[in-house]
Amino acid sequence: MTNHKKIHFEISERKILLRAFDIALVFLALYFVSKQFEFGYFRISIHNYYWTFVLAFYLLFFGSIFEMYNLQVAGNQFQIVKSIILTSTTTVLVYLLTPILTPSLPKNRLQILFFYVAILGTLFLWRMLYQKYLASQRFYKNVLFLADDRSVEGLVSELEKADPNYKVLGYLSTKESQRKKVLLEKVDIEQLEGFIQNHSISEIVIANKATDEMPVEVYDRLLFLLENGVVIREYSQVYESCTYRLPVQYAEKDFYKYFPFSRSNQNRLYQYGIRFFDIVVSVIGLAAGLFILPVLLLGNFIGNRGPLLYTQERVGKNGENFKIFKFRSMVTNAEANGAVFASANDSRVTPFGRFLRKSRIDEVPQFINILKGDMAVIGPRPERPVFVQQIAEIMPFYQTRHVIKPGLTGWAQVKHSYGETLEDSLIKLQYDLYYIKHRSLFLDINIVIKTLSTVLFFRGQ
Repeated sequence: MTNHKKIHFEISERKILLRAFDIALVFLALYFVSKQFEFGYFRISIHNYYWTFVLAFYLLFFGSIFEMYNLQVAGNQFQIVKSIILTSTTTVLVYLLTPILTPSLPKNRLQILFFYVAILGTLFLWRMLYQKYLASQRFYKNVLFLADDRSVEGLVSELEKADPNYKVLGYLSTKESQRKKVLLEKVDIEQLEGFIQNHSISEIVIANKATDEMPVEVYDRLLFLLENGVVIREYSQVYESCTYRLPVQYAEKDFYKYFPFSRSNQNRLYQYGIRFFDIVVSVIGLAAGLFILPVLLLGNFIGNRGPLLYTQERVGKNGENFKIFKFRSMVTNAEANGAVFASANDSRVTPFGRFLRKSRIDEVPQFINILKGDMAVIGPRPERPVFVQQIAEIMPFYQTRHVIKPGLTGWAQVKHSYGETLEDSLIKLQYDLYYIKHRSLFLDINIVIKTLSTVLFFRGQ
Protein backbone atom coordinates (compact mmCIF):
# COMPACT_ATOMS: atom_id res chain seq x y z
CA MET A 1 0.00 0.00 0.00
CA THR A 2 1.37 3.41 -0.97
CA ASN A 3 0.23 6.51 0.85
CA HIS A 4 1.02 9.90 -0.71
CA LYS A 5 1.04 12.43 2.15
CA LYS A 6 0.47 16.10 1.65
CA ILE A 7 2.98 18.50 3.14
CA HIS A 8 2.07 19.35 6.73
CA PHE A 9 4.02 21.04 9.48
CA GLU A 10 3.16 20.25 13.09
CA ILE A 11 2.46 23.24 15.35
CA SER A 12 5.96 23.15 16.91
CA GLU A 13 7.54 22.73 13.47
CA ARG A 14 5.71 25.77 12.12
CA LYS A 15 6.89 27.85 15.06
CA ILE A 16 10.50 26.76 14.50
CA LEU A 17 10.13 27.52 10.79
CA LEU A 18 8.82 31.03 11.54
CA ARG A 19 11.72 31.78 13.88
CA ALA A 20 14.37 30.35 11.57
CA PHE A 21 13.14 32.24 8.51
CA ASP A 22 12.66 35.49 10.46
CA ILE A 23 16.33 35.45 11.46
CA ALA A 24 17.78 34.10 8.20
CA LEU A 25 15.85 36.44 5.90
CA VAL A 26 16.50 39.54 8.03
CA PHE A 27 20.26 38.91 7.98
CA LEU A 28 20.16 38.15 4.27
CA ALA A 29 18.38 41.45 3.62
CA LEU A 30 20.83 43.38 5.82
CA TYR A 31 23.75 41.77 4.00
CA PHE A 32 22.48 42.83 0.55
CA VAL A 33 21.58 46.35 1.71
CA SER A 34 25.04 46.83 3.25
CA LYS A 35 26.68 45.56 0.02
CA GLN A 36 24.47 47.63 -2.28
CA PHE A 37 24.90 50.93 -0.42
CA GLU A 38 28.34 50.21 1.12
CA PHE A 39 27.05 50.67 4.66
CA GLY A 40 29.46 49.66 7.40
CA TYR A 41 27.09 49.83 10.37
CA PHE A 42 25.48 46.44 9.81
CA ARG A 43 28.02 44.76 7.57
CA ILE A 44 28.56 41.09 8.39
CA SER A 45 32.19 39.95 8.24
CA ILE A 46 34.65 37.70 10.04
CA HIS A 47 35.71 40.63 12.25
CA ASN A 48 32.23 42.08 12.69
CA TYR A 49 29.63 39.44 13.43
CA TYR A 50 29.06 39.50 17.21
CA TRP A 51 26.21 41.98 16.83
CA THR A 52 24.23 39.40 14.83
CA PHE A 53 23.71 37.29 17.97
CA VAL A 54 22.39 40.31 19.87
CA LEU A 55 20.02 41.26 17.04
CA ALA A 56 18.80 37.66 16.67
CA PHE A 57 18.09 37.49 20.40
CA TYR A 58 16.17 40.78 20.37
CA LEU A 59 14.13 39.71 17.32
CA LEU A 60 13.13 36.39 18.88
CA PHE A 61 12.52 37.86 22.32
CA PHE A 62 10.36 40.79 21.25
CA GLY A 63 8.77 38.66 18.53
CA SER A 64 7.59 36.30 21.27
CA ILE A 65 6.29 39.15 23.42
CA PHE A 66 4.38 40.71 20.51
CA GLU A 67 3.03 37.28 19.43
CA MET A 68 4.87 36.87 16.14
CA TYR A 69 4.99 33.13 16.86
CA ASN A 70 1.38 32.70 17.89
CA LEU A 71 -0.01 30.68 14.97
CA GLN A 72 -3.44 32.29 15.21
CA VAL A 73 -1.83 35.74 14.98
CA ALA A 74 0.55 34.58 12.23
CA GLY A 75 -2.44 33.52 10.13
CA ASN A 76 -4.34 36.79 10.58
CA GLN A 77 -3.23 39.60 8.25
CA PHE A 78 -4.24 42.54 10.44
CA GLN A 79 -2.83 41.08 13.65
CA ILE A 80 0.48 40.03 12.14
CA VAL A 81 1.07 43.47 10.58
CA LYS A 82 0.59 45.02 14.02
CA SER A 83 2.97 42.48 15.56
CA ILE A 84 5.59 43.07 12.84
CA ILE A 85 5.55 46.84 13.38
CA LEU A 86 5.80 46.50 17.17
CA THR A 87 8.53 43.85 16.99
CA SER A 88 10.64 45.70 14.40
CA THR A 89 10.35 49.06 16.15
CA THR A 90 11.12 47.73 19.62
CA THR A 91 13.97 45.54 18.39
CA VAL A 92 15.71 48.39 16.56
CA LEU A 93 15.15 50.84 19.42
CA VAL A 94 16.56 48.51 22.09
CA TYR A 95 19.39 47.48 19.75
CA LEU A 96 20.40 51.13 19.31
CA LEU A 97 20.28 51.68 23.08
CA THR A 98 22.77 48.89 23.83
CA PRO A 99 25.98 50.26 22.24
CA ILE A 100 28.26 48.11 24.38
CA LEU A 101 26.86 44.97 22.76
CA THR A 102 26.35 46.47 19.31
CA PRO A 103 28.48 48.51 16.86
CA SER A 104 28.95 52.23 17.51
CA LEU A 105 26.32 54.44 15.90
CA PRO A 106 27.34 55.49 12.36
CA LYS A 107 28.16 59.09 11.47
CA ASN A 108 25.78 58.79 8.53
CA ARG A 109 22.53 58.36 10.45
CA LEU A 110 20.69 57.42 7.24
CA GLN A 111 22.10 53.92 7.78
CA ILE A 112 19.87 53.56 10.85
CA LEU A 113 16.78 54.26 8.72
CA PHE A 114 17.86 51.66 6.16
CA PHE A 115 18.53 49.24 9.03
CA TYR A 116 14.99 49.67 10.34
CA VAL A 117 13.30 49.53 6.91
CA ALA A 118 15.25 46.39 5.94
CA ILE A 119 14.07 44.55 9.07
CA LEU A 120 10.47 45.79 8.83
CA GLY A 121 10.17 45.16 5.09
CA THR A 122 11.72 41.69 5.23
CA LEU A 123 9.47 40.51 8.05
CA PHE A 124 6.42 41.92 6.29
CA LEU A 125 7.14 40.28 2.90
CA TRP A 126 8.10 36.92 4.41
CA ARG A 127 5.03 36.76 6.67
CA MET A 128 2.72 37.62 3.76
CA LEU A 129 4.25 34.72 1.83
CA TYR A 130 3.76 32.49 4.88
CA GLN A 131 0.07 33.38 5.02
CA LYS A 132 -0.39 32.75 1.30
CA TYR A 133 1.44 29.43 1.03
CA LEU A 134 2.31 27.82 4.38
CA ALA A 135 -1.01 28.57 6.10
CA SER A 136 -3.07 27.50 3.07
CA GLN A 137 -5.21 24.43 2.41
CA ARG A 138 -2.42 22.61 0.58
CA PHE A 139 -0.76 22.12 3.98
CA TYR A 140 -3.77 20.56 5.69
CA LYS A 141 -3.06 17.37 7.59
CA ASN A 142 -5.63 14.74 6.60
CA VAL A 143 -6.72 12.55 9.50
CA LEU A 144 -8.97 9.55 10.12
CA PHE A 145 -10.57 8.96 13.52
CA LEU A 146 -11.47 5.75 15.33
CA ALA A 147 -14.27 6.68 17.71
CA ASP A 148 -17.86 5.94 18.69
CA ASP A 149 -20.75 7.77 17.02
CA ARG A 150 -21.73 9.72 20.14
CA SER A 151 -18.41 11.38 20.92
CA VAL A 152 -16.56 11.67 17.60
CA GLU A 153 -17.83 15.11 16.52
CA GLY A 154 -17.02 16.75 19.85
CA LEU A 155 -13.53 15.27 19.91
CA VAL A 156 -12.85 16.34 16.32
CA SER A 157 -14.11 19.88 16.99
CA GLU A 158 -11.66 20.32 19.88
CA LEU A 159 -8.65 19.44 17.72
CA GLU A 160 -9.67 21.48 14.67
CA LYS A 161 -10.11 24.56 16.88
CA ALA A 162 -6.61 24.09 18.28
CA ASP A 163 -4.97 23.56 14.87
CA PRO A 164 -6.92 24.89 11.83
CA ASN A 165 -4.69 22.83 9.49
CA TYR A 166 -5.80 19.64 11.20
CA LYS A 167 -8.60 18.17 9.02
CA VAL A 168 -10.53 15.02 9.96
CA LEU A 169 -11.99 13.61 6.73
CA GLY A 170 -13.77 10.56 8.12
CA TYR A 171 -14.04 8.07 10.93
CA LEU A 172 -14.26 4.36 11.58
CA SER A 173 -16.98 3.72 14.13
CA THR A 174 -16.01 1.62 17.14
CA LYS A 175 -19.52 1.77 18.58
CA GLU A 176 -22.50 2.69 16.43
CA SER A 177 -25.56 4.55 17.68
CA GLN A 178 -28.98 4.64 16.01
CA ARG A 179 -29.87 7.87 17.85
CA LYS A 180 -26.83 9.88 16.84
CA LYS A 181 -26.51 11.22 13.30
CA VAL A 182 -22.89 12.04 12.51
CA LEU A 183 -22.03 14.47 9.70
CA LEU A 184 -18.51 13.09 9.23
CA GLU A 185 -18.07 10.41 6.57
CA LYS A 186 -18.23 6.94 8.09
CA VAL A 187 -15.69 4.42 6.73
CA ASP A 188 -16.27 0.66 6.77
CA ILE A 189 -13.41 -1.62 7.73
CA GLU A 190 -13.38 -3.09 4.20
CA GLN A 191 -12.98 0.41 2.70
CA LEU A 192 -10.31 1.56 5.15
CA GLU A 193 -7.17 1.13 3.04
CA GLY A 194 -8.78 2.59 -0.08
CA PHE A 195 -10.08 5.60 1.86
CA ILE A 196 -6.63 6.26 3.36
CA GLN A 197 -4.97 6.10 -0.06
CA ASN A 198 -7.61 8.16 -1.93
CA HIS A 199 -7.70 10.93 0.70
CA SER A 200 -3.94 11.04 1.47
CA ILE A 201 -4.56 10.24 5.13
CA SER A 202 -1.33 10.76 7.05
CA GLU A 203 -2.52 10.02 10.58
CA ILE A 204 -5.06 7.84 12.37
CA VAL A 205 -6.26 8.94 15.81
CA ILE A 206 -7.64 6.31 18.18
CA ALA A 207 -10.27 8.06 20.27
CA ASN A 208 -12.31 5.28 21.85
CA LYS A 209 -12.09 5.26 25.64
CA ALA A 210 -12.49 1.53 26.18
CA THR A 211 -9.93 -0.71 24.49
CA ASP A 212 -12.31 -3.69 24.58
CA GLU A 213 -14.57 -1.83 22.11
CA MET A 214 -12.03 -2.38 19.30
CA PRO A 215 -12.42 -5.67 17.41
CA VAL A 216 -9.39 -7.88 16.69
CA GLU A 217 -9.92 -7.27 12.97
CA VAL A 218 -9.41 -3.51 13.52
CA TYR A 219 -6.24 -4.14 15.51
CA ASP A 220 -4.84 -6.23 12.67
CA ARG A 221 -5.66 -3.54 10.09
CA LEU A 222 -4.04 -0.86 12.24
CA LEU A 223 -0.89 -2.93 12.60
CA PHE A 224 -0.75 -3.36 8.81
CA LEU A 225 -1.21 0.39 8.26
CA LEU A 226 1.46 1.21 10.86
CA GLU A 227 3.93 -1.04 9.05
CA ASN A 228 3.12 0.86 5.83
CA GLY A 229 4.01 4.29 7.20
CA VAL A 230 0.68 5.59 8.51
CA VAL A 231 1.12 7.44 11.83
CA ILE A 232 -1.21 6.13 14.55
CA ARG A 233 -1.64 8.09 17.78
CA GLU A 234 -3.94 8.02 20.78
CA TYR A 235 -6.39 10.92 21.17
CA SER A 236 -5.16 12.25 24.51
CA GLN A 237 -1.61 12.45 23.12
CA VAL A 238 -2.81 14.40 20.07
CA TYR A 239 -5.07 16.62 22.18
CA GLU A 240 -2.24 17.51 24.55
CA SER A 241 0.22 18.37 21.76
CA CYS A 242 -2.37 20.51 19.92
CA THR A 243 -4.02 22.34 22.82
CA TYR A 244 -1.26 22.40 25.48
CA ARG A 245 -3.72 21.16 28.08
CA LEU A 246 -4.70 17.76 29.51
CA PRO A 247 -7.98 16.15 28.38
CA VAL A 248 -9.37 15.45 31.84
CA GLN A 249 -12.95 15.41 30.55
CA TYR A 250 -11.93 12.66 28.14
CA ALA A 251 -9.86 10.57 30.55
CA GLU A 252 -12.57 10.57 33.24
CA LYS A 253 -11.14 8.70 36.27
CA ASP A 254 -7.94 7.43 34.62
CA PHE A 255 -5.80 9.68 36.77
CA TYR A 256 -2.85 7.30 36.63
CA LYS A 257 -2.29 8.38 32.99
CA TYR A 258 -0.95 11.72 34.18
CA PHE A 259 1.72 10.36 36.51
CA PRO A 260 4.53 11.00 36.98
CA PHE A 261 4.22 14.76 37.08
CA SER A 262 7.21 16.85 36.05
CA ARG A 263 10.43 15.99 37.89
CA SER A 264 10.93 19.73 38.37
CA ASN A 265 8.34 19.52 41.17
CA GLN A 266 10.89 17.54 43.24
CA ASN A 267 14.10 18.99 41.80
CA ARG A 268 15.86 20.88 44.63
CA LEU A 269 17.99 23.02 42.30
CA TYR A 270 14.92 24.03 40.30
CA GLN A 271 13.01 24.79 43.51
CA TYR A 272 15.81 26.97 44.92
CA GLY A 273 16.14 28.78 41.59
CA ILE A 274 12.41 29.44 41.43
CA ARG A 275 12.35 30.71 45.02
CA PHE A 276 15.24 33.09 44.29
CA PHE A 277 13.40 34.29 41.17
CA ASP A 278 10.20 34.80 43.22
CA ILE A 279 12.01 36.94 45.80
CA VAL A 280 13.80 39.09 43.21
CA VAL A 281 10.63 39.68 41.18
CA SER A 282 8.61 40.43 44.34
CA VAL A 283 11.10 43.02 45.58
CA ILE A 284 11.11 44.72 42.16
CA GLY A 285 7.31 44.51 41.95
CA LEU A 286 6.76 46.02 45.40
CA ALA A 287 9.27 48.81 44.68
CA ALA A 288 7.35 49.63 41.48
CA GLY A 289 4.11 49.53 43.45
CA LEU A 290 5.42 52.01 46.01
CA PHE A 291 6.56 54.29 43.17
CA ILE A 292 3.04 54.50 41.67
CA LEU A 293 1.23 54.42 45.04
CA PRO A 294 0.40 58.18 45.07
CA VAL A 295 -1.33 57.83 41.68
CA LEU A 296 -3.23 54.76 42.91
CA LEU A 297 -4.36 56.54 46.08
CA LEU A 298 -5.65 59.46 44.03
CA GLY A 299 -7.40 57.17 41.52
CA ASN A 300 -8.93 55.15 44.33
CA PHE A 301 -10.19 58.30 46.07
CA ILE A 302 -11.86 59.53 42.88
CA GLY A 303 -12.98 56.28 41.24
CA ASN A 304 -13.34 53.68 44.01
CA ARG A 305 -14.41 55.58 47.14
CA GLY A 306 -13.24 53.17 49.82
CA PRO A 307 -10.19 51.28 51.09
CA LEU A 308 -7.53 50.68 48.45
CA LEU A 309 -6.29 47.37 49.82
CA TYR A 310 -8.37 44.34 50.74
CA THR A 311 -7.79 40.70 51.70
CA GLN A 312 -9.61 37.55 50.71
CA GLU A 313 -9.28 33.91 51.71
CA ARG A 314 -7.81 31.60 49.04
CA VAL A 315 -6.73 27.96 48.88
CA GLY A 316 -2.98 27.38 48.64
CA LYS A 317 -0.55 24.48 48.41
CA ASN A 318 -1.79 21.20 49.95
CA GLY A 319 -5.25 22.74 50.35
CA GLU A 320 -4.19 25.15 53.13
CA ASN A 321 -6.02 28.49 53.20
CA PHE A 322 -4.25 31.85 53.28
CA LYS A 323 -5.14 35.55 53.01
CA ILE A 324 -4.43 37.06 49.61
CA PHE A 325 -3.72 40.80 49.20
CA LYS A 326 -5.16 42.81 46.31
CA PHE A 327 -5.96 46.36 45.35
CA ARG A 328 -9.74 46.67 45.47
CA SER A 329 -11.36 46.86 42.03
CA MET A 330 -15.04 46.36 42.98
CA VAL A 331 -17.59 48.31 44.94
CA THR A 332 -17.31 47.85 48.70
CA ASN A 333 -20.49 45.73 49.03
CA ALA A 334 -19.77 43.62 45.94
CA GLU A 335 -20.79 40.32 47.59
CA ALA A 336 -23.77 41.41 49.63
CA ASN A 337 -25.79 38.59 48.01
CA GLY A 338 -23.09 35.92 48.29
CA ALA A 339 -19.97 34.89 46.41
CA VAL A 340 -20.25 34.64 42.61
CA PHE A 341 -17.74 34.27 39.79
CA ALA A 342 -16.36 37.57 38.50
CA SER A 343 -17.13 38.14 34.81
CA ALA A 344 -15.38 40.07 32.04
CA ASN A 345 -17.87 42.95 32.14
CA ASP A 346 -18.84 42.67 35.78
CA SER A 347 -21.08 45.56 36.84
CA ARG A 348 -19.56 45.44 40.33
CA VAL A 349 -16.19 46.58 38.98
CA THR A 350 -15.60 50.33 39.37
CA PRO A 351 -14.19 52.45 36.49
CA PHE A 352 -10.83 52.77 38.25
CA GLY A 353 -11.02 49.09 39.20
CA ARG A 354 -11.41 48.20 35.52
CA PHE A 355 -8.14 50.00 34.80
CA LEU A 356 -6.45 48.16 37.67
CA ARG A 357 -7.61 44.81 36.29
CA LYS A 358 -6.76 45.51 32.66
CA SER A 359 -3.24 46.61 33.59
CA ARG A 360 -2.89 43.83 36.22
CA ILE A 361 -1.91 46.47 38.78
CA ASP A 362 -4.58 45.09 41.15
CA GLU A 363 -2.32 42.01 41.57
CA VAL A 364 0.75 43.96 42.76
CA PRO A 365 0.07 43.46 46.53
CA GLN A 366 0.30 39.70 45.96
CA PHE A 367 4.06 40.13 45.85
CA ILE A 368 3.69 40.26 49.65
CA ASN A 369 2.13 36.77 49.53
CA ILE A 370 5.02 35.59 47.36
CA LEU A 371 7.61 36.93 49.84
CA LYS A 372 5.74 35.21 52.67
CA GLY A 373 5.85 31.92 50.73
CA ASP A 374 2.10 31.51 50.31
CA MET A 375 2.41 31.94 46.54
CA ALA A 376 4.92 31.82 43.69
CA VAL A 377 5.22 34.08 40.66
CA ILE A 378 4.18 31.17 38.39
CA GLY A 379 1.56 28.56 39.22
CA PRO A 380 -2.21 27.90 39.14
CA ARG A 381 -4.23 30.92 40.28
CA PRO A 382 -5.46 30.47 43.87
CA GLU A 383 -9.22 30.04 44.08
CA ARG A 384 -11.62 30.83 46.92
CA PRO A 385 -12.60 27.93 49.23
CA VAL A 386 -16.30 28.20 48.38
CA PHE A 387 -15.59 27.85 44.65
CA VAL A 388 -13.03 25.07 45.20
CA GLN A 389 -15.68 23.07 47.02
CA GLN A 390 -18.29 23.64 44.30
CA ILE A 391 -15.95 22.84 41.43
CA ALA A 392 -14.30 19.80 43.07
CA GLU A 393 -17.72 18.15 43.52
CA ILE A 394 -18.40 18.07 39.78
CA MET A 395 -14.92 18.19 38.23
CA PRO A 396 -12.35 15.39 38.46
CA PHE A 397 -8.80 16.19 39.53
CA TYR A 398 -9.54 19.80 40.57
CA GLN A 399 -7.77 19.39 43.91
CA THR A 400 -4.63 18.35 41.99
CA ARG A 401 -3.95 22.04 41.36
CA HIS A 402 -2.92 22.28 45.01
CA VAL A 403 0.14 19.99 44.74
CA ILE A 404 2.24 23.10 43.96
CA LYS A 405 2.06 26.70 45.17
CA PRO A 406 -0.51 28.94 43.51
CA GLY A 407 0.91 31.69 41.32
CA LEU A 408 0.54 35.33 40.39
CA THR A 409 0.44 34.23 36.76
CA GLY A 410 0.28 30.81 35.15
CA TRP A 411 -0.20 28.70 32.06
CA ALA A 412 -4.01 28.91 32.35
CA GLN A 413 -3.91 32.70 32.74
CA VAL A 414 -1.84 33.30 29.59
CA LYS A 415 -3.66 30.70 27.48
CA HIS A 416 -7.30 31.33 28.42
CA SER A 417 -9.50 34.33 29.11
CA TYR A 418 -11.00 35.25 32.47
CA GLY A 419 -12.99 32.38 34.07
CA GLU A 420 -16.66 33.25 34.46
CA THR A 421 -18.29 29.79 34.54
CA LEU A 422 -17.63 26.20 35.57
CA GLU A 423 -16.86 25.47 31.90
CA ASP A 424 -14.09 28.07 32.01
CA SER A 425 -12.83 26.48 35.22
CA LEU A 426 -12.61 23.11 33.46
CA ILE A 427 -10.53 24.58 30.62
CA LYS A 428 -8.24 26.37 33.08
CA LEU A 429 -7.90 23.15 35.08
CA GLN A 430 -6.70 21.39 31.92
CA TYR A 431 -4.03 24.07 31.44
CA ASP A 432 -3.02 23.93 35.11
CA LEU A 433 -2.57 20.16 34.97
CA TYR A 434 -0.55 20.53 31.77
CA TYR A 435 1.76 22.95 33.62
CA ILE A 436 2.10 20.62 36.62
CA LYS A 437 2.89 17.70 34.30
CA HIS A 438 5.38 19.59 32.09
CA ARG A 439 6.72 22.13 34.59
CA SER A 440 10.18 23.26 33.52
CA LEU A 441 12.42 26.29 33.19
CA PHE A 442 11.54 26.58 29.49
CA LEU A 443 7.79 26.56 30.22
CA ASP A 444 8.27 29.13 33.00
CA ILE A 445 10.13 31.46 30.61
CA ASN A 446 7.32 30.96 28.07
CA ILE A 447 4.75 31.99 30.70
CA VAL A 448 6.75 35.09 31.68
CA ILE A 449 6.96 36.20 28.03
CA LYS A 450 3.24 35.59 27.44
CA THR A 451 2.43 37.48 30.66
CA LEU A 452 4.39 40.48 29.36
CA SER A 453 2.31 40.27 26.16
CA THR A 454 -0.89 40.23 28.22
CA VAL A 455 0.18 43.33 30.16
CA LEU A 456 1.46 45.24 27.11
CA PHE A 457 -1.68 44.50 25.10
CA PHE A 458 -3.86 45.42 28.11
CA ARG A 459 -5.67 42.06 28.14
CA GLY A 460 -6.08 41.71 31.88
CA GLN A 461 -9.52 41.30 33.36
